[in-house]
Amino acid sequence: MSLHETQLIRLTPRFRQLQVLHSERLTPNMQRIVVGGAALEGFDSRSPDDHVKLFFPNNEGAFVLPELTEQGPRYPEGLQPSPARDYTPRHYDAAANTLVLDFVLHGDGPATTWAANAEVGDELVVAGPRGSHVVANDFDTYVLIGDETALPAIARRLAELPAHATAEVFIEIPEEGDRQPLESPAQVTVSWFERNGFDAASSTLLEDALVDFEQPDGDTHYWIATESRRARMMRKFIEGHLHVPKDWIRSTGYWKAHPDEVE
Repeated sequence: MSLHETQLIRLTPRFRQLQVLHSERLTPNMQRIVVGGAALEGFDSRSPDDHVKLFFPNNEGAFVLPELTEQGPRYPEGLQPSPARDYTPRHYDAAANTLVLDFVLHGDGPATTWAANAEVGDELVVAGPRGSHVVANDFDTYVLIGDETALPAIARRLAELPAHATAEVFIEIPEEGDRQPLESPAQVTVSWFERNGFDAASSTLLEDALVDFEQPDGDTHYWIATESRRARMMRKFIEGHLHVPKDWIRSTGYWKAHPDEVE
């Protein structure tokens, strides 16, 4: 059995004010924004599930950013902070100096509103990543489980897998139109599950698929990203029922149906 060493890489976050170069509707519920600018040079993202913090203009159209202190981010007093949300860097092209960001369009929050209305020349600030969790590339199989918020990370992970790898992918989406082509040099099987109007927080489509999942031979790494409570329960199932070592599972709540709930 190989060690499957996972690396934790710390990076120094920078605030980069960037401009929209392109905007398009990928699927009914996904908007792709391509940003660039001189400030993007040197951007570093080592892992497909990295997170950057996106800062959007406040109600006055200004960027009011925090100072990073040992006690955490500190905003200037008397000014309205810029709304901020975490997103996955979908693709960074160093040669073209462009960064692709995919936004799930749901609700009327600051990120959704900005992405749905973004035009060439609009600006946002990208900070991070602060670090990368780099999963070893020597597992026999990678199982990727996520809802539409995880699609950017899943697509990037598949694109970056080595050709010798095998991946089993389970993706829950709002409707059939939200399916995306997923390219990979690896051997990949993708199963799509459409909620078709059913509530994302109480759906069990991924959980049901996991119950019926037959573990492949060899060593398997599991990656889960969904609503926080669902991700936590699926991790417990994989640990307890499939008897997978904890170090071979990475589970993240990408959003919370109950924001006040303590992890």
